[in-house]
Amino acid sequence: MGVTLAAAQAPGEHGLDAYVGRYRTADAPELVHAVRVENGRLGIEEERSPRVELTAQGGDRYASAKDRQGLQVVLTFARDGSGRVTGATYASPDSAEPLQLTRFDESAAPLNHFRAYSRQVVMMPMRDGVKLHAVVFRPAGSETNGEKLPFLLVRTPYGTDGYTSDDVNRAKPELAASGYIFVFADIRGRYESEGQFVMNRPVVTHRSNKDVDETTDTRDTIDWLLKNVPNQNGRVGVVGVSYPGFLAMMAGIDAHPAVKAISPQAPMTDVWMGDDFFHNGAFRETYGFDYVQQLEAQKTDARVESNEDTYDFFLRQGNFAGAATSAGMTNLPTAKAFLTQPTYTKFWKDMAVQRDLTKVEVPTLEVGGYWDQEDMWGPQAEYAALEPHDAKHEVFLVLGPWNHGGWGGSGARLGAVEFGQPTGDEYRKSIEAPFFEKYLKDRAGYDLQNTASFRTGADQWERYAAWPPKVGVEAKRLYLQPEKRLSFAAPTGDYDVKAAAYVADPANPVPYRHRPIQATYGTGSKWRTWLVEDQRFVTGRKDVAAFETPVLDSDVTVTGDVVADLFASTTGEDGDWVVKLIDVYPEDATAPMAGYQLMIADEILRGRYRKSFEQPEAVKPGEVNEYRWSLHGVDHTFLKGHRLMVEVQSSWFPLYDRNPQTWVPNIMTAPAGAYKAETVSIFGSPKYPSHLELPIMGEAGGSQQTAAER
Repeated sequence: MGVTLAAAQAPGEHGLDAYVGRYRTADAPELVHAVRVENGRLGIEEERSPRVELTAQGGDRYASAKDRQGLQVVLTFARDGSGRVTGATYASPDSAEPLQLTRFDESAAPLNHFRAYSRQVVMMPMRDGVKLHAVVFRPAGSETNGEKLPFLLVRTPYGTDGYTSDDVNRAKPELAASGYIFVFADIRGRYESEGQFVMNRPVVTHRSNKDVDETTDTRDTIDWLLKNVPNQNGRVGVVGVSYPGFLAMMAGIDAHPAVKAISPQAPMTDVWMGDDFFHNGAFRETYGFDYVQQLEAQKTDARVESNEDTYDFFLRQGNFAGAATSAGMTNLPTAKAFLTQPTYTKFWKDMAVQRDLTKVEVPTLEVGGYWDQEDMWGPQAEYAALEPHDAKHEVFLVLGPWNHGGWGGSGARLGAVEFGQPTGDEYRKSIEAPFFEKYLKDRAGYDLQNTASFRTGADQWERYAAWPPKVGVEAKRLYLQPEKRLSFAAPTGDYDVKAAAYVADPANPVPYRHRPIQATYGTGSKWRTWLVEDQRFVTGRKDVAAFETPVLDSDVTVTGDVVADLFASTTGEDGDWVVKLIDVYPEDATAPMAGYQLMIADEILRGRYRKSFEQPEAVKPGEVNEYRWSLHGVDHTFLKGHRLMVEVQSSWFPLYDRNPQTWVPNIMTAPAGAYKAETVSIFGSPKYPSHLELPIMGEAGGSQQTAAER
């Protein structure tokens, strides 16, 4: 959209009112910008961004004042031949390149409902004398107007001192508009708080009065707030995403009586079994390398950067011990555990949260994303642990089409995948805000009975009486068969036929995302969307076995846990197994989805742990073994005209470290000579029927479930 000759003229007889209206881009129409005149000044705002005042720069160009970093918003309005404003070019610090906005409405109504919050910094003493730093925000004027408000507490290792009133409104616009006393607290040993930081500090059992963990620090924090913050109603809600999600769950264990609702969102739950650091025994090398330095090498959380493709870096280092030594991180506590305790030892079990979820102490809203690149396992595992104890029906689960924390944004798209609606906005407005309003303010409007899930493919919200659903679902087997076939029909014929075979070479591992691969949170990193990357970049490799169905003649909906059950052998003494369930789009789909291969479910299993996570054992070369593990929950419709694909591979590098494929006691320190290329065989016969177990949803599933199930 260019600026016409008319755009260079002055605003004209209508003055600033000529620009007033609502604007949006073609790529993200749900993100609306409002241009309004207020007190004689032109300004622009979004629903989740504060108003920014604009000053004329000449003609139809307007700019905000520069912030402390010298950044500013610049708007250059465009007009048609009649002089009417039709759009604008919008440049801001948040945009990699200017946005082309189209004016679609001349309404001057405010778009956001930001309210001013006062700010107070406090230091709160814990039972052992350590003082923790927090920032307290409350609606301006509520200190003295008699309005008694509940607390909404966020405990975090990521720093709180820079938080402002605008940050409160941006992060939780619906809750901020309603009015809460927001408390953002640094946990011990992080940023401005005293004490020693311990990664995922385990809950202390049989503790004395001076023993501390995150449950005691939460209780002591709440005690202090109730005694020292005036005009509050004595109720506390606790919320957090990721590590703060782990801390939110801690508030529900030995809960303070004032805690009336918690929402662990993408919580770190069991970092060995299925969250940040290991998945089924396979070590998440790049994430462990970056995140441990970020949290344990400093009191702040400065990100790790890399000037080279991390694929090349970790390949050159050989093993994790080499990489850790090169970074000088071998003495960091969690790195030590990586190097010396790679199996599921007491150290890792004590950190796991699900062992302590033996009762429901407070109403709990678990939230997770189907494409969460960090903690997809956690919310479903916590829900599964709590739900059997839920006599009062106070445990809830929301699963959506999101990456890690993606429900905090509009949620209308992820990478190249569009969902047709702002799923994040819908969740926050219809579920999260009403949840806290009900339990902290006794307000009506929260109607979730158990589980809400956004069914991708069909792109619609569904509600279930339990997760995974128990009614309307039929378990079916999807078999891996020779000649790259994938079929719901059981194999026949020879009893020892192979479905596929390939050579897995640790010297040339399969990359987990497009290269170059940046540091996890480094500059320009594609980490946050790698799970929705088009898998065609690896499908043609000789060390990836791909199986496909014919084109579907009707929709197939998979709702619930997908399980891989492989019968396979290797010429080595160990090996990794990666299985991916993929939705293959038709070649005539609208760009960029033509032929796209979208992962729907995926997971890894380290072969040495096929029988026990505590007692690994070598694989006998040439022996056919059964490898069975969960690919976790999905809710997805494979549409008519699409195809189902299953891929099997033996590396996913460098997110997961390379398996030497010969037996070594500790892969973290495996010598270079241990890494050997081996031949992998996958069987697809009546005797060895490799398959995926898929929960297929019938027409009566989802929101059409029976009244009895509700």
